[in-house]
Amino acid sequence: MKVEQDPNLSTAATWVTTSYQQRRERGRAARRMAPRGSHAEWVPAPDRPDPVDLLEAQARDRIQELMPIRYARMMASPFAFMRGSAIIMANDLAKTPQTGIQAQLCGDAHLLNFGAYASPERALLFDLNDFDETLPGPWEWDIKRLAASFVVAGRDNGFAAADCREAAQASVASYRQRMARFSEMGELEVWYSRVGAEEVSGLLSDARKETTKKVNKAVRKARGRDSLQALSKLTRVVDGRRMINDDPPLLVRLPEGDEIRAQVYAILESYKRTLQDDRRHLLDRYRFVDTARKVVGVGSVGTRAYVVLLEGRDENDPLFLQVKEAGASVLESYVKPNTYEHHGHRVVAGQRLMQAASDIFLGWFRGTGGRDFYWRQ
Repeated sequence: MKVEQDPNLSTAATWVTTSYQQRRERGRAARRMAPRGSHAEWVPAPDRPDPVDLLEAQARDRIQELMPIRYARMMASPFAFMRGSAIIMANDLAKTPQTGIQAQLCGDAHLLNFGAYASPERALLFDLNDFDETLPGPWEWDIKRLAASFVVAGRDNGFAAADCREAAQASVASYRQRMARFSEMGELEVWYSRVGAEEVSGLLSDARKETTKKVNKAVRKARGRDSLQALSKLTRVVDGRRMINDDPPLLVRLPEGDEIRAQVYAILESYKRTLQDDRRHLLDRYRFVDTARKVVGVGSVGTRAYVVLLEGRDENDPLFLQVKEAGASVLESYVKPNTYEHHGHRVVAGQRLMQAASDIFLGWFRGTGGRDFYWRQ
């Protein structure tokens, strides 16, 4: 996380001209305002909304025919419910103690929103990978949701309470140690800091053999996850034409003449304007082939999401892009107003701020009906 200026500092210039030692003192003062012990327990507020009411309110603007899929996925386990209910935890965290120090938040920081992906240089990195809820806010909220996810996932997998507690403590200890290390580093050194696959493997040097084998298998799988792999999985050739498979309701191909298909194509051309010149030039070398509506994730089910197949030199040079609706962040009711005109822009800007390296085709656009979308590989 890249920490923003303390709200007690009036301008960014003041932050820059404040000495390192003065910032450390401000941190100590903030800890006195919200001691570590004040975060130890959580008690539901007397006026706490019914969690189901929050979920139903969030669902009103979604594709209603897909909502049973969302709720079925959430009902699979307590951890699945947690994954799909960031809005409930945002409401609960808003009433917990905070130091006032702001950071760019993921807004949905749980352990399955971390993973491996390829950087623009094709190096395999390990980092956050979901930013639909990103906004600046109290740094404590992401850490608490992340720690809670270890406990809930641990219980789901049959671990003892002591093991779950140890995992949660290890997650927050790692955060504390990293922040302490970053505080001693230069600004550019922090900016370029990243966790590669080699570092993850190094952390497992003392792990059980079975664990190491699982991680190595996951790394190999991540390295093989590219557009050619997706081509064989998601498409077929019919009468000499490549098209996306139809597997309703999870994957619904939009045929020629479909109104939404035309809208996706129009948005593609407009979204290119949000890319850097060199990346727009690269994308212009691909032609539109096919598109389909795709159900993704758990909490995102019901939002409008599409997969777009493009083709470069020939059919063996595919590029898959995802178009995903970006609605209001679950944090917006509890933090300063969103400063971005487009929610898609908010998601893209937050991802670029938080990830060590981001997809070169990240972009955004407002579609018909005033709906915001973001694009990515």
